Amino acid sequence: MVQWHGRSKRKPTGGKYKPHRKKKKYERGRDYIPVKIGETKRKVIRVRGGNIKVRLLQANECVLFPGGEKVKILAVKENPANPDFVRMNIITKGAIIETEKGLAKVVSRPGQDGVINAVLLESEKQ
Repeated sequence: MVQWHGRSKRKPTGGKYKPHRKKKKYERGRDYIPVKIGETKRKVIRVRGGNIKVRLLQANECVLFPGGEKVKILAVKENPANPDFVRMNIITKGAIIETEKGLAKVVSRPGQDGVINAVLLESEKQ
């Protein structure tokens, strides 16, 4: 569902604000597209001002720090945004993912940045 951004329709007292103009196109939001584990797919979107935003639709690799090397994503272990995202393997900022090197926390916004950056939490015991 597309959300409209702007002032609330109600005053703090409960009274109603009268609309001073119609809704503008730039106030419109966009639908949420979840980032899943799979073969890498990206979508380029034109945004306000003619700029571009790269949406990540699917990914199977992340850039792991420290070091900045690309490693394979195995599964989503924890996601504070929504517990159901763990079962569906949906990656958002703050999600704990399992990689080849161990558990890592996602620090980028994949739906906005087009890349998954993660910080290593613990390495595998060898």
